[in-house]
Amino acid sequence: MLEDALKQDSGPARRRATRQVRVGNVPVGGGAPVVVQSMTNTDTADVAATTKQVAELWRAGSEIVRVTVNTPDAAAAVPRIVDKLAMMGVEVPIVGDFHYNGHQLLAKEPACARALAKYRINPGNVGFGRKKDLQFAQLVEFAIANGKPVRIGANWGSLDQALATTLMDENATRAEPWDAARVLREALIRSALDSAARAVELGLPPERIILSCKVSGVQELIAVYRDLAARSDFALHLGLTEAGIGSKGIVASSAALAVLLQEGIGDTIRISLTPEPGAPRTQEVVVAQELLQTMGLRAFTPMVTACPGCGRTTSEFFQHLAQVVQEHVRARMPEWRISHPGAENLTLAVMGCVVNGPGESRHANIGISLPGTGEAPSAPVFVDGEKTVTLRGDSIAEDFIAIIDAYVERRFGADATAHANV
Repeated sequence: MLEDALKQDSGPARRRATRQVRVGNVPVGGGAPVVVQSMTNTDTADVAATTKQVAELWRAGSEIVRVTVNTPDAAAAVPRIVDKLAMMGVEVPIVGDFHYNGHQLLAKEPACARALAKYRINPGNVGFGRKKDLQFAQLVEFAIANGKPVRIGANWGSLDQALATTLMDENATRAEPWDAARVLREALIRSALDSAARAVELGLPPERIILSCKVSGVQELIAVYRDLAARSDFALHLGLTEAGIGSKGIVASSAALAVLLQEGIGDTIRISLTPEPGAPRTQEVVVAQELLQTMGLRAFTPMVTACPGCGRTTSEFFQHLAQVVQEHVRARMPEWRISHPGAENLTLAVMGCVVNGPGESRHANIGISLPGTGEAPSAPVFVDGEKTVTLRGDSIAEDFIAIIDAYVERRFGADATAHANV
């Protein structure tokens, strides 16, 4: 097919070798597929609400879920949340997000330390003054004792001010001083790298360390991670912090992460969206999946190529059909992922007129070319490049969905798998 030919000389650069970290049963780095993760926004002490949201994020496709652990009640709730998820059959690693008092919480709640799959430590606020090194060491020692990996996650919103001041002072003595932005980027990177080196000195294996250096500016994030990747071989977590709400957050995150992923930088990602009022928390998971899938790095759910519409397509029917198809296949994927492996690679096309409709439909596994304004009221369907049927009447949507389901069963169902193994 033309699409396959076009792909031969394109696509993301080969991902560079990094150390591989096991977060629960999920491999991160070392050539493993880029992992999608997310974070709850419930009060972790509310066991029912947090368990429900973790399950929703997992069903949407989040492979790691982080929860805030900020109070004794939240720490005490973590083992109960993990147990409830296991009883529900939700097998997702839970990461504890610690700031300021993590060393105290893990000391008081050893069951929390055991239940978590990973600890997130922010070197900018793990402690201050003389207490900083001690409290960082205590957190690392909990990770060592419990066999847990750690993400050392620096963030420019909570940058280590002592380190930033030191680097500013050093910069003032340079013959050609850096600009302030470069010094702050260096402080962020050094915060992560120096903390990782200290963790290794304390006995934490490098294969249990993930690094991140989050900022909220697109160009700054790209610059920081290019430098960080060049200076270390640790697995890296990517994310544009405080990305924002709606299309702004989606565009900004995609613009930054796509550049880095294309260069082979990044082993796990999160899209840090501010949810729109009433919108599900799972939107950030969908965006992360679609970013990876449209770049050709992962496949999560059948993707729909759809006509944007023009003066030839005055009817809105093709828009409704595209939405129905996308929602249908996404709703079926939790089942298909288990019973019809490979269905996530299915390509679909919903086109609105004769100009590009037949061509795009032939490039997809299944495509439909709907009639544009003034065209004959018929919709040819193409399966693997061949026209198979023409749909007409009021049941086009139902008929097209039935064709998709039948194709998935025929190509990816148990009978197809058994036949392939004969």
